[in-house]
Amino acid sequence: MNRIAVIDIVGLSSSVIGKHTPNIQQYINRFGLKKIKPILPAVTTSAQTTYLTGTLPSTHGIVGNGWFDYEESEIKFWKQSNKLVQAENIWDTAKKIDPQFTCAQMFWWYNMYNNADYSVTPRPNYLADGRKMPDCYAYPSTLRDELTEKFGKFPLFSFWGPNANIVSSEWIANAALYVEDNYKPTLNLIYLPHLDYCLQKFVSEEEKVIPELQKIDQLVQSMIDHFEKNNVEVILLSEYGIAPVNQPIHINRILRQANLLDIRIERGLELLDAAASAAFAVSDHQIAHIYCKNEAIKQQVKTLLANQSGIAQILDDAGQKTYGIDHERSGDLVLLAERNAWFTYYFWEDDAKAPDYARMVDIHKKPGYDPVEMFMTSKSRAIFKLLLKKIGLRAVLDITPLDASLVQGSHGLPSCEEQYFPVWIGANENSSETIDPTQVKQLILDKIFKN
Repeated sequence: MNRIAVIDIVGLSSSVIGKHTPNIQQYINRFGLKKIKPILPAVTTSAQTTYLTGTLPSTHGIVGNGWFDYEESEIKFWKQSNKLVQAENIWDTAKKIDPQFTCAQMFWWYNMYNNADYSVTPRPNYLADGRKMPDCYAYPSTLRDELTEKFGKFPLFSFWGPNANIVSSEWIANAALYVEDNYKPTLNLIYLPHLDYCLQKFVSEEEKVIPELQKIDQLVQSMIDHFEKNNVEVILLSEYGIAPVNQPIHINRILRQANLLDIRIERGLELLDAAASAAFAVSDHQIAHIYCKNEAIKQQVKTLLANQSGIAQILDDAGQKTYGIDHERSGDLVLLAERNAWFTYYFWEDDAKAPDYARMVDIHKKPGYDPVEMFMTSKSRAIFKLLLKKIGLRAVLDITPLDASLVQGSHGLPSCEEQYFPVWIGANENSSETIDPTQVKQLILDKIFKN
């Protein structure tokens, strides 16, 4: 078997590769670049699962970063159990070929309770007094202790939120190299999120993007050098590119104005009661899943949204089948935004009545993805609240603005311009110019088991 490292540089596309990424460009000069056709939805969990299973969401069931759970009647985002994946993962396939195969899954998603030999994923401690402490989950559990002793606790607050920066990607890179040196897995799957967040924040501001490109470029080169010294072949790939957007669409507000949402009032604040609603949206970047009470409501929603500005397509059952997203988790309709638009989860009409979690970084309570969590209303307010926490006082870190116009970049569409297609950088025997995402699993297996 040949040993392979797959480095997932999230947000990397031809649109940002060039003079500010000289090391990545040099790797392209050595091995070439091929574009990967984006799946629907072109979001983290769906794209990664398609790469690792060789199937589309209609088969593996990961229709987005979150969806409505019919059994529990709740919208759920960023779950971590691999039991949610309904197709065979690459490590299971590889072990059938050769039982000596081993795999490290370093921060790729659905990274708990799988059959990978080594895995690490974000997992904060939620304390009884309401505090959230940075940490990670690892298998075997001793690996977490080894990494923490070597590199400190996983820097959760640098991984997501207004302080997202290169520090979290550096920690993941160091952890992956530690696993390489100490356990030598056949396949090392590594997730570097840095570009994803900075490009969503300011993709149109070149002076802010350039230093971030340089940081990830240097980090990737250090990893390539380390792996190649150990005779490990490196593949660089991405899940999607980040395209400029300037039109947030508050899809749940549109449904509310049509009297389709059910809103509950608690402590004077509004909450979306999804399961009681006639129709509601689960927004996820440039796509939104619509769940309807019955067929009549579904047709009403289609008519309501048919001429809505910013919506490019409304996929019913047939449309979902065409894109390979026809799964019960997808709901009744799937909306695709225009290229310059994206969907918020906002459902309130008066900011004074927005739920308390709207002003916080809270990826599990919000009924949709919220990129505005990467911004903050006031740095001084954040410092003050953190000081209160440090001296032992309860303080709500309510620093997330409610201004969706701050977001500059998004993703999710299979019909984006080619400069925003995800990429494969590395030796490749595939003769076509564009790789189908369902081919990625087999391409990696071919590399591992070629003579």
